[in-house]
Amino acid sequence: MIDTMIEEKLLALAAERGPEKTFCPSEAARALGGPHPDGWGPLMQPVRRVAVRLALDGRLVITRKGKPVDPLDFKGVYRLSQPRSE
Repeated sequence: MIDTMIEEKLLALAAERGPEKTFCPSEAARALGGPHPDGWGPLMQPVRRVAVRLALDGRLVITRKGKPVDPLDFKGVYRLSQPRSE
C-alpha cells in the first residue's frame, strides 16, 4: 500500500514540474511522512525503490548532476523528472 502511495506522489510531482524540471525524492517522502525527519526519513529507501521501478517502466527519469543515469546502477544524490516526449 505504501508503494502505491509513493508511486502516486512521485508521478504527481513529476507531472507538476513537467519534463523540463527535476525534483528531489525527499519531496515525496516529506509529503507522505510529514516535515519531521523521523516521519519522512524511513521513507527514503522505499521512495528510491519505487523510483527505480518507475524509471525502468519509462515513467520517470533518474538524474545525477543533470544527466540521466542507469536506474539499476547509480549512487548518491539523485533527482527525478518526467520523461521527455521525443
